[in-house]
Amino acid sequence: MKPSRNFLRLFSVAAAFALPSILHAGGDYQVTGEVKEMTDTKIVVVKGKENFEMARTAGTKVTGEPKVGSKVTVHYTISATEVESKDKPAVAAKPAATPAAKAAAPKK
Repeated sequence: MKPSRNFLRLFSVAAAFALPSILHAGGDYQVTGEVKEMTDTKIVVVKGKENFEMARTAGTKVTGEPKVGSKVTVHYTISATEVESKDKPAVAAKPAATPAAKAAAPKK
């Protein structure tokens, strides 16, 4: 059973905060470990007991010929693809009547 993409994204973020030794300034991260799985679209690296799964694109620079079992260092960034606020929208207060609107209002 394949984990959902959202779970993998959340796992990647959680792993970055749980393992500060892999953090680098400027929003760039790296992980060094053994390749568990590698396809044209992803790479899975094992560090200790944790799996780091990252997407690969046509623009991903690959040096050498890594394969399953190879020791690699992967440099990656984390970027938001969507942000959804869970806050309730603020209730707009009634605008105060302007002096001109008060003067034009019919008198009872």
